[in-house]
Amino acid sequence: MAWPVIASLLVINAIELVDIAMLSRLGRDSVAAVGYSAQYVHLVVTSLQAVAIASVALMARAVGGGDLRRARAAFAAGGGFSVCIASLVAGFVWLAPSVPLRLLGATPQVTALAIPYFRLVMTGTLLVALDSSIESAYRARKNTRVPLIAVLATGCTKLGLNLVLVFGLLGFPRLGLKGAGIATLAAHGVGLAIYWVARRVDSEPREERLSPSWTALKAHRNTLGEMARVAFPALGERLVMNVALLAYFAILSKSYGGAAIAAYAIGVRLLAFSWIPGLGFSVAAATLVGQALGARDVGLARQSGWRSVRLALIVMALLGVVVAFLRGPLARGFTADTAILEDLVPFLLTLAMAQPFMGVHFTLSGALRGAGDTMTPFLGAALGNWLIRVPLAYYFATHGASVVWVWSALVGDHIARSIWSVVAFRAGRWARGVSSETDQQGTTELAR
Repeated sequence: MAWPVIASLLVINAIELVDIAMLSRLGRDSVAAVGYSAQYVHLVVTSLQAVAIASVALMARAVGGGDLRRARAAFAAGGGFSVCIASLVAGFVWLAPSVPLRLLGATPQVTALAIPYFRLVMTGTLLVALDSSIESAYRARKNTRVPLIAVLATGCTKLGLNLVLVFGLLGFPRLGLKGAGIATLAAHGVGLAIYWVARRVDSEPREERLSPSWTALKAHRNTLGEMARVAFPALGERLVMNVALLAYFAILSKSYGGAAIAAYAIGVRLLAFSWIPGLGFSVAAATLVGQALGARDVGLARQSGWRSVRLALIVMALLGVVVAFLRGPLARGFTADTAILEDLVPFLLTLAMAQPFMGVHFTLSGALRGAGDTMTPFLGAALGNWLIRVPLAYYFATHGASVVWVWSALVGDHIARSIWSVVAFRAGRWARGVSSETDQQGTTELAR
């Protein structure tokens, strides 16, 4: 299950890199316009991801228990929540697009350039909401291949339309940033079309398919409350992390200057690909644990969690070793600035050391979410970021320590979160209320 998710995330990251490289040719104001718009798009997508986490947890559990009607109710609830979130924000942007841009300090010139693009990409979040809901349904049934095909089609469409609409190739008018917005909107439409085609060619009997049902949702109205209960802590986790990253960034900027900021930006972008395997195993663990609990097999749920984390630990530890040994050539491949290199090389080593711990807490957090426990990952993010990373970074910065010590606070964050995740998963509170004849098998696996 994990490899298509890993491939999807790699494709998404690569598409984003190529996209911003294309748009950078339009000039500084265009790139700034994209940056301001992206902050709000990211906010909406973060909210949709929280709903998707809840949807997978509820649908996987219902599928595992053979209750397709409840799974359809969860599908409808997740889709409804997602569309409502995207509609509210997109509606506001269409009515008053300049207000949110100016709140971030955009100049009148950048604001005027950004508005057409901003409206188009925010409209695209309505399609993202539908894409996210359908993708959650596929993942809840252990199918991660169709979402990969949809991501590939979406990415290729976006880059292809960028070429012809942004730069006016093949006789098309040169639309600049507006063309990029049209390309984004059309690409999400192609993703939806892929899901429609996949359902048309699906050999599964119609009565056994997982599709949204408002009738089922009326019969299981408590699904709405369950969706909110699982989704809100997941959203809180992302907000806690985003604010902490801003605080950490501010500490670097104030105390260590441009070289440290550049090293941080390059290092994070460079190694973003390396922690994708942990995210992939997280998705797989969420589905497997959710289905096992739906089948009331706590032992199998435990086995799925621990085996997923072992695979993630092996892969990310190996990646960490590779990065540690190649940190010098990797850094020099991205910059020739001596001051930046002095900060970037130790930063890459720090990230390499953090990789195994990231693999552990990414995967176990996914397993916990699959069990419907999003509060534990939320508390773990609060613990690691606000009791370890930010306070330690502030302490080191205000006491004149080298920036290497500020980098080390990042490792402390991931160690704390991995310990928290292991303790929480071992405690087994996520399995409360689920009896299992095979629970003793899970206990044996845990001991082993």
